[in-house]
Amino acid sequence: MRPVAVVGNLAIDFVEGAPERVGGGAFHCGRALRLLHTPARLVTKCAAADRARLLPPVAALGLPVSSQGGESTVTFGMTYDGDVRTMEVLTLGDPWTPEEARGWVGEALARVEWLHVAPLLRSDFPAETLRELARGRRLSYDGQGLVRPARTGPLVLDRDFDPELLRYISVLKLADDEAETLFGGEPSESDLQALGVPEVIVTQGSRGALVFSGGRTTHIPAQPLSGNVDPTGAGDAFSAAYLSARNGGHAPVPAARRAGALVAGLIAVPSDDEG
Repeated sequence: MRPVAVVGNLAIDFVEGAPERVGGGAFHCGRALRLLHTPARLVTKCAAADRARLLPPVAALGLPVSSQGGESTVTFGMTYDGDVRTMEVLTLGDPWTPEEARGWVGEALARVEWLHVAPLLRSDFPAETLRELARGRRLSYDGQGLVRPARTGPLVLDRDFDPELLRYISVLKLADDEAETLFGGEPSESDLQALGVPEVIVTQGSRGALVFSGGRTTHIPAQPLSGNVDPTGAGDAFSAAYLSARNGGHAPVPAARRAGALVAGLIAVPSDDEG
């Protein structure tokens, strides 16, 4: 089986006032891919000054990692009310360029057919870069890159994205709030069809997920959870598990069911009496 891969910036996350921790799609997707024992590669970058403290947790996942240092690392502050997240953008990260996609990134993606692109902000992956990454590959894309403007301050989503991006995407993963930003509410089948993306997944937290494929939408119920949960990185884990299942030959709906089951296990936080 060919390996899957994830490309995206690392982040510094401050969650609920706790000490900083590593974030970003490459890390959170890597956690899921490690559990799945899927042949996978992680391609990532952050500020050169932050590599010594951000890369070790990524390397500890045990997956091949290709990385380079840049000028800046994206930094977020987050609070949660249940599975509703409020975010502030403290610093922006470096964009990925077409030259990188043709150079060191392309070399790291040799033999990869399914690639998850994990933008944290709209500026991370311009359309020209996606075009290069899509050569000979099927791209899964996190909808954060459509609705998160590249500016510091409280994160307010909008739909002012470049529609050219959609030309290069095979699978679009949207969170509930991202879908609401794009469509003004829960998307209809015609809304999802109009995007022109073959597969669209809308994750809805405790309500499960919608899977659009072949012109039809299917609802996937959420796995039951008990006790506390830490939903940070849940969307990334879903994307990684879905990508792995699709790479393994599963159809979209079964792939989404497998992804939902993995995320339920990953975000559960054991209670004190469970040890």
